Amino acid sequence: MKIGIMGAGSIGSVLAPRLSAHGHHVKIANSRGPETIPAETLATGAQAVSAGEVAADLDVLITSVPLIRVPDLKPLLIDLPVDAVVIDTSNYYPARDGHIAALDRGQVESRWVEEQLGRSVVKAWNAITAQSFVAYTSPSGTNGRIAIPVAADNDDDRALGMSLVNQTGFDGFDAGTITDSWRQQPGSPVYCTDLTAEQMPAALGKAIAERSPKRRDLAMHVIAELMGDPTSDLGKDFLVRVNRLLYV
Repeated sequence: MKIGIMGAGSIGSVLAPRLSAHGHHVKIANSRGPETIPAETLATGAQAVSAGEVAADLDVLITSVPLIRVPDLKPLLIDLPVDAVVIDTSNYYPARDGHIAALDRGQVESRWVEEQLGRSVVKAWNAITAQSFVAYTSPSGTNGRIAIPVAADNDDDRALGMSLVNQTGFDGFDAGTITDSWRQQPGSPVYCTDLTAEQMPAALGKAIAERSPKRRDLAMHVIAELMGDPTSDLGKDFLVRVNRLLYV
């Protein structure tokens, strides 16, 4: 497939080499220019292009930018084919993104993203830490393989998202429609807690919409406090351990 990636941060920069290693034709762009994309991101054949070039002639576009930057992407979609699937990895963090009134009132984050882009989206790769995404890839069928929830309104689009998640080293888990995707937003039991596919249904079912934002913000405070203490021995996977304590 022909895949474009907007955003070369902690997720996009890993998606590009993994998907190109599976034989996909991958283009990746950021806001700073193709010359700023690291060589390791292009090591398996992905091509660095400008932001204005990335959306043309694609089967799939992956948007992987901070949520507050999502509205800036719409003008760049002018050349995106109408039948291309859009997969979004973003999450709402008011401390980073500023307060967005609709989201603070409880609008599903991916519905807001759809409104900004004027396109339906698949929600995927949002619910895993950058550290786990790099460290814990494993082949399909591996015991204890981490699962990543995937939501979309279109069944075929969701299946495509799940297949691509599998190709990046994780079990793609069917998390239902975009209306349901609040269950994989920050603060929910499946969010960045490194669960398996077997654990995923119960965790999705435990999500409580009004509690997730409070837990998200609490986790941010705890993580900031721990990282700001030079005496803290955080150790491996401390982000996942904090999230499991507060979310699950």
